[in-house]
Amino acid sequence: MRITNGQVFDLEQGFVGRDVFTDGALISESSGDGEVLDAKGCYVIPGLVDVHFHGCVGEDFSDATPDGLQKIADYELSQGVTYICPAGMTLPEDQLTAICKTTAAHRKKNAGGAEVVGAHLEGPFLCMAKKGAQNGDYLHDPDAAMLKRLQEAAEGCVRLVTLAPEQPGSVEFIKAAKEMGIHVSVGHTVANYDTARAAFEAGADHATHLYNAMPPLAHRDPGVIGAAWEVPAVMPELICDGIHIHPAVVRLTFGLFGKERMIIISDSLRATGMPDGEYPFGGQMIEVHGNRATILGHPETLAGSVTSLMGCLRQAVSFGIPVADAVRACTYNPAKSIGIEDRVGTLDVGKEASAVLLDEQDLSIKAIVFKGKPV
Repeated sequence: MRITNGQVFDLEQGFVGRDVFTDGALISESSGDGEVLDAKGCYVIPGLVDVHFHGCVGEDFSDATPDGLQKIADYELSQGVTYICPAGMTLPEDQLTAICKTTAAHRKKNAGGAEVVGAHLEGPFLCMAKKGAQNGDYLHDPDAAMLKRLQEAAEGCVRLVTLAPEQPGSVEFIKAAKEMGIHVSVGHTVANYDTARAAFEAGADHATHLYNAMPPLAHRDPGVIGAAWEVPAVMPELICDGIHIHPAVVRLTFGLFGKERMIIISDSLRATGMPDGEYPFGGQMIEVHGNRATILGHPETLAGSVTSLMGCLRQAVSFGIPVADAVRACTYNPAKSIGIEDRVGTLDVGKEASAVLLDEQDLSIKAIVFKGKPV
């Protein structure tokens, strides 16, 4: 396939006018067949990578049902999200084990839809005070032995785990997670600057939905946000749905951390792609009105988003983030944050041929190519 006439995303230059060639599932220096895809008037970007979301179209990753995970993967691909690392909730170990086993089984099936590149355990190693929409009944102190059991159930595909580093044993947990090939993210925490800095220096390299479920940045108490900024390896997530973070703070944070470190996530729920109403979430009920989801009966407590990652990309651009920077934050950066940037996240020769054509005017999807094949 030859994708021609488009403005192609480039990690260093932003967008450049060039052709993209595919030969089978990979990007190549020349086309392996005569198929041509005209991208005139379009940005040609890598397929998006979402490392933090819970579900969509009525399905939740934490339900651990094979059919549900397949529906999630199918919907995400239809939205230009080609690689997904869905997040589990704070649940009992037996349910977390089921989530991990379902993920491993799905990866073996290769039944279509977005590729499930792994799992993100957003719980249960969080703190009660900042649990947010998580179920406090199932919170658990950091437990490396438990994490190892879950990684074994997942057959090695747990990619990311969120941790409140003020909990006992956190530094040892971080080091053990790294040995298992798992990236550690600081989040759902009341950690002060010193505690967060110690976690990052121990090897945590990710911050879960920055600003949400953590203390604010204060001039005498910089907290997690200040500590994250000072350690260059740390990549912070932002939920750019227009609800969780004010547009000015989105702009400020991109300026503070730089385009090389920012990750846009959707944190989307099963209500994404569904009508307003009430939906189960992590053993609780949420209510959805428009693009706002809250815990039922607690309208001040946000419960995640109902916006796809592609929708968040568009929101970030509408907030003033340059298109190339928003694209990077939805593709290469999240891929790098979980260690898969060697094969996805850019349109360089040798990478997987997953691309999305976006109209240059409104960023609507004009075409999707997944591993060399039109969707």
